[in-house]
Amino acid sequence: MVDLSKARVLMLATDGFEQSELFEPRKALLDAGAQVTLASPKSGPITGEKRGEKGESITPDTTIDAVETQGYHALVLPGGVANPDKLRMDRRAVEIVREFFEADKVVAAICHAPWLLIEADVVDGRRATSWPSVRTDLANAGASVLDEEVVIDGKLITSRKPGDIPAFNRAVIHCLQVELAAAA
Repeated sequence: MVDLSKARVLMLATDGFEQSELFEPRKALLDAGAQVTLASPKSGPITGEKRGEKGESITPDTTIDAVETQGYHALVLPGGVANPDKLRMDRRAVEIVREFFEADKVVAAICHAPWLLIEADVVDGRRATSWPSVRTDLANAGASVLDEEVVIDGKLITSRKPGDIPAFNRAVIHCLQVELAAAA
Protein backbone atom coordinates (compact mmCIF):
# COMPACT_ATOMS: atom_id res chain seq x y z
CA MET A 1 0.00 0.00 0.00
CA VAL A 2 1.34 3.40 -1.01
CA ASP A 3 1.63 6.04 1.72
CA LEU A 4 -0.93 8.78 1.06
CA SER A 5 0.55 11.29 3.52
CA LYS A 6 1.84 13.36 0.61
CA ALA A 7 -1.47 13.20 -1.28
CA ARG A 8 -3.33 16.49 -1.47
CA VAL A 9 -7.02 16.26 -2.32
CA LEU A 10 -9.35 19.16 -3.08
CA MET A 11 -13.09 18.88 -2.47
CA LEU A 12 -15.57 21.48 -3.79
CA ALA A 13 -18.94 21.95 -2.11
CA THR A 14 -21.53 24.51 -1.11
CA ASP A 15 -24.87 24.52 0.67
CA GLY A 16 -27.03 21.57 -0.30
CA PHE A 17 -24.28 18.95 -0.59
CA GLU A 18 -25.37 15.38 0.10
CA GLN A 19 -24.02 14.91 3.61
CA SER A 20 -22.76 11.33 3.19
CA GLU A 21 -21.11 12.13 -0.14
CA LEU A 22 -18.92 14.80 1.44
CA PHE A 23 -18.29 13.45 4.94
CA GLU A 24 -17.67 9.78 4.10
CA PRO A 25 -15.12 10.26 1.25
CA ARG A 26 -13.43 13.02 3.26
CA LYS A 27 -13.11 10.70 6.28
CA ALA A 28 -11.86 7.79 4.15
CA LEU A 29 -9.20 10.00 2.58
CA LEU A 30 -8.13 11.47 5.91
CA ASP A 31 -8.02 7.97 7.45
CA ALA A 32 -5.81 6.86 4.53
CA GLY A 33 -3.42 9.71 5.39
CA ALA A 34 -4.29 12.18 2.63
CA GLN A 35 -4.47 15.92 3.20
CA VAL A 36 -7.98 17.11 2.27
CA THR A 37 -8.90 20.73 1.57
CA LEU A 38 -12.56 21.71 1.33
CA ALA A 39 -13.25 24.78 -0.82
CA SER A 40 -16.57 26.60 -1.17
CA PRO A 41 -17.75 29.87 -2.74
CA LYS A 42 -18.10 31.33 0.77
CA SER A 43 -15.83 31.10 3.80
CA GLY A 44 -18.58 30.54 6.37
CA PRO A 45 -20.14 27.19 7.24
CA ILE A 46 -21.99 25.28 4.53
CA THR A 47 -24.91 22.98 5.30
CA GLY A 48 -25.56 19.58 3.83
CA GLU A 49 -28.72 17.61 3.23
CA LYS A 50 -29.61 14.11 4.32
CA ARG A 51 -32.56 12.42 2.60
CA GLY A 52 -33.95 15.82 1.57
CA GLU A 53 -33.73 17.29 5.08
CA LYS A 54 -31.27 19.86 6.41
CA GLY A 55 -28.10 18.10 7.56
CA GLU A 56 -24.84 18.90 9.29
CA SER A 57 -22.66 21.93 8.59
CA ILE A 58 -18.94 22.15 7.94
CA THR A 59 -16.66 25.15 7.61
CA PRO A 60 -14.59 25.14 4.41
CA ASP A 61 -10.81 25.43 4.61
CA THR A 62 -10.69 28.03 1.84
CA THR A 63 -12.78 29.71 -0.81
CA ILE A 64 -13.01 28.50 -4.40
CA ASP A 65 -11.63 31.83 -5.62
CA ALA A 66 -8.46 31.29 -3.55
CA VAL A 67 -7.77 27.77 -4.92
CA GLU A 68 -4.66 27.19 -6.99
CA THR A 69 -4.86 23.68 -8.45
CA GLN A 70 -1.12 23.06 -8.72
CA GLY A 71 0.04 20.79 -5.94
CA TYR A 72 -3.24 18.89 -5.65
CA HIS A 73 -3.34 15.28 -6.77
CA ALA A 74 -7.11 14.77 -6.93
CA LEU A 75 -10.44 16.56 -7.02
CA VAL A 76 -13.48 15.04 -5.30
CA LEU A 77 -16.96 16.38 -6.06
CA PRO A 78 -19.81 15.37 -3.74
CA GLY A 79 -23.38 15.43 -5.03
CA GLY A 80 -26.70 16.48 -3.70
CA VAL A 81 -29.04 18.32 -6.05
CA ALA A 82 -28.47 21.94 -4.98
CA ASN A 83 -24.69 21.68 -4.45
CA PRO A 84 -23.51 20.90 -8.01
CA ASP A 85 -26.34 22.98 -9.49
CA LYS A 86 -24.99 26.05 -7.66
CA LEU A 87 -21.34 25.19 -8.33
CA ARG A 88 -21.83 24.77 -12.07
CA MET A 89 -22.90 28.42 -12.14
CA ASP A 90 -19.64 29.45 -10.38
CA ARG A 91 -17.09 30.37 -13.08
CA ARG A 92 -14.07 29.50 -10.91
CA ALA A 93 -15.49 26.12 -9.83
CA VAL A 94 -15.91 25.14 -13.49
CA GLU A 95 -12.37 26.37 -14.26
CA ILE A 96 -11.01 24.24 -11.41
CA VAL A 97 -12.63 21.13 -12.91
CA ARG A 98 -11.12 21.95 -16.32
CA GLU A 99 -7.68 22.57 -14.79
CA PHE A 100 -7.67 19.15 -13.11
CA PHE A 101 -8.55 17.48 -16.43
CA GLU A 102 -5.98 19.50 -18.38
CA ALA A 103 -3.31 18.49 -15.85
CA ASP A 104 -4.41 14.82 -16.14
CA LYS A 105 -5.20 14.50 -12.43
CA VAL A 106 -7.69 12.24 -10.64
CA VAL A 107 -11.24 13.63 -10.68
CA ALA A 108 -14.03 11.86 -8.78
CA ALA A 109 -17.71 12.84 -8.94
CA ILE A 110 -20.70 11.15 -7.33
CA CYS A 111 -24.48 11.40 -7.74
CA HIS A 112 -25.44 14.81 -9.24
CA ALA A 113 -21.81 16.09 -9.23
CA PRO A 114 -21.24 15.10 -12.89
CA TRP A 115 -23.24 18.27 -13.71
CA LEU A 116 -19.97 20.08 -12.97
CA LEU A 117 -18.13 17.81 -15.41
CA ILE A 118 -20.74 18.52 -18.07
CA GLU A 119 -20.50 22.28 -17.46
CA ALA A 120 -16.71 22.07 -17.76
CA ASP A 121 -17.14 20.22 -21.09
CA VAL A 122 -14.86 17.32 -20.09
CA VAL A 123 -17.05 14.21 -20.54
CA ASP A 124 -17.23 13.90 -24.32
CA GLY A 125 -15.95 10.44 -25.25
CA ARG A 126 -15.61 9.37 -21.60
CA ARG A 127 -17.36 6.54 -19.74
CA ALA A 128 -19.29 7.72 -16.67
CA THR A 129 -22.25 7.17 -14.37
CA SER A 130 -24.39 9.38 -12.16
CA TRP A 131 -27.72 9.70 -10.40
CA PRO A 132 -30.39 8.54 -12.90
CA SER A 133 -31.77 12.04 -13.59
CA VAL A 134 -28.32 13.27 -14.70
CA ARG A 135 -27.64 10.43 -17.15
CA THR A 136 -29.41 12.04 -20.12
CA ASP A 137 -27.35 15.19 -19.52
CA LEU A 138 -24.17 13.09 -19.52
CA ALA A 139 -25.19 11.31 -22.73
CA ASN A 140 -26.10 14.63 -24.40
CA ALA A 141 -22.62 15.90 -23.44
CA GLY A 142 -21.05 12.93 -25.26
CA ALA A 143 -20.39 10.49 -22.43
CA SER A 144 -21.00 6.75 -22.66
CA VAL A 145 -23.27 6.26 -19.66
CA LEU A 146 -23.15 3.07 -17.60
CA ASP A 147 -25.30 1.96 -14.67
CA GLU A 148 -22.58 0.66 -12.34
CA GLU A 149 -21.65 1.53 -8.74
CA VAL A 150 -18.33 2.98 -9.87
CA VAL A 151 -17.06 3.72 -13.36
CA ILE A 152 -13.36 4.41 -13.85
CA ASP A 153 -12.23 5.91 -17.16
CA GLY A 154 -8.56 6.69 -16.87
CA LYS A 155 -8.36 9.16 -13.98
CA LEU A 156 -12.09 9.94 -14.02
CA ILE A 157 -14.11 8.18 -11.31
CA THR A 158 -17.90 8.45 -11.14
CA SER A 159 -20.55 6.83 -8.96
CA ARG A 160 -24.35 6.89 -8.83
CA LYS A 161 -25.57 7.41 -5.27
CA PRO A 162 -24.82 7.32 -1.53
CA GLY A 163 -25.06 3.51 -1.54
CA ASP A 164 -22.04 3.44 -3.87
CA ILE A 165 -19.79 5.40 -1.48
CA PRO A 166 -17.72 2.40 -0.27
CA ALA A 167 -16.81 1.46 -3.87
CA PHE A 168 -16.30 5.16 -4.74
CA ASN A 169 -13.93 5.62 -1.78
CA ARG A 170 -11.93 2.50 -2.67
CA ALA A 171 -11.59 3.67 -6.27
CA VAL A 172 -10.44 7.18 -5.29
CA ILE A 173 -7.88 5.85 -2.81
CA HIS A 174 -6.62 3.24 -5.29
CA CYS A 175 -6.22 5.82 -8.07
CA LEU A 176 -4.36 8.14 -5.69
CA GLN A 177 -2.04 5.30 -4.68
CA VAL A 178 -1.34 4.53 -8.35
CA GLU A 179 -0.65 8.23 -9.07
CA LEU A 180 1.72 8.62 -6.13
CA ALA A 181 3.53 5.36 -6.94
CA ALA A 182 4.02 6.49 -10.56
CA ALA A 183 5.35 9.86 -9.40
CA ALA A 184 7.83 8.27 -6.96
